[in-house]
Amino acid sequence: MTVTAIVGANWGDEGKGKTTDYLAAEADYVVRFQGGANAGHTVINDYGKFALHLLPSGVFYPNVVNVMGPGVALNIATFFRELAELVQRGVPEPTLRISSRAQVILPFHPLLDEYEEERRGKRGFGSTKQGIAPFYADKYAKIGIQVADLYDEQRLCDRLAASLAVKNTLFEHLYHKPTMDLEEMVPQLLEDGERIKPFVCDTTTLLHDALAQGKHVLAEGQLGALRDPDHGIYPYPTSSSPLAGYAAVGAGVPPTAITRVVAVAKAYSSCVGTGPFVTELFGAEGDELRERGGDCGEYGATTGRPRRVGWFDAVATCYGCRVQGATEVALTLLDVLGTLDEIPICTAYEVDGEVTKVFPDPPALDRAKPVYERLPGWRCDISEIRVFDDLPKNAQAYVLRVEELIGAPVKWISVGSRREAMIRRKTWQVSGEP
Repeated sequence: MTVTAIVGANWGDEGKGKTTDYLAAEADYVVRFQGGANAGHTVINDYGKFALHLLPSGVFYPNVVNVMGPGVALNIATFFRELAELVQRGVPEPTLRISSRAQVILPFHPLLDEYEEERRGKRGFGSTKQGIAPFYADKYAKIGIQVADLYDEQRLCDRLAASLAVKNTLFEHLYHKPTMDLEEMVPQLLEDGERIKPFVCDTTTLLHDALAQGKHVLAEGQLGALRDPDHGIYPYPTSSSPLAGYAAVGAGVPPTAITRVVAVAKAYSSCVGTGPFVTELFGAEGDELRERGGDCGEYGATTGRPRRVGWFDAVATCYGCRVQGATEVALTLLDVLGTLDEIPICTAYEVDGEVTKVFPDPPALDRAKPVYERLPGWRCDISEIRVFDDLPKNAQAYVLRVEELIGAPVKWISVGSRREAMIRRKTWQVSGEP
């Protein structure tokens, strides 16, 4: 078997958790390949409603092996807190594996995140303050701590001492905050290492062996294409790559094994955090869409912050599908639009007086204005429909127009918050319009 990557086509919060939960029914392994507890995947099923921040979205299936790959930012406290919540709420204890090469969120990472946002004030990046940017900064500066380091006390002490020499200088002289003590940190980290030891293994070998045995692997990404550090809305991206191309690195699977990429996009747009968002709605119109959105409105699963909302952005989504290499698209929350008489779709941008369908570089993106076309709404509840041809004609037309504009086949359509509220299209045709 090969690997299916499930990734976001936009700014994150597209509904990847539900999509992964739905497709995991036929999977043997579900792998988180990047990011940490800085974003949440909301899943609603027979056990209830859950916001998973760190655990893979396959944890509700007893037969699935859930893997946290070497690309993940591992917060050990969050790992155990989420696991305990699942069990307390009646979910059978999932099978979990943690890469020995994954790196660990350390106590100073969230503090550095918080203090830097505080220092920047109004110029802040809208961080969730989970320590993700400082964590990845350390990782690529080669001063991070891998899970394997937790089982070698001398190595752990040496690496922490070198890192703290820099961190304490920042705490004292830049942020004017208390410094941290090596001798207080090491015992807790050693204890954390022992707690997670039953879950730790060489996940790269595990997954290579699984693929050789014909197992079905899902690689689950966090956030979306527009939050990628290279291809996204810099300087407002996340700190790791949420692209399907990175799944091979962050999960530890061969690039040639990823033959299917499911890009998830909402039937309208939403965004948590700072940065350009061309179709953003303000005032009563934005508030109404925000309150209707999702199961309990559009609020961040990690922060609880109100999500910024807007109409569907075909320019951004076409770009997101391209950089993700989407072989198919899951269009989520189509049901949310069911009360509208007319539904705008952004088909192009106007930048400095010129109209373009190409997603621009960040400086031009700041000046972009949406160009809309308007489609008729369907004014009815579609949450119980499970066959595409049973949708109202105007709802079908909306999906087909989205498909035409983004140049990728919409194979999956979510029409409600629960797992089973999903339409699977058997056939589709895409014009390929850029």
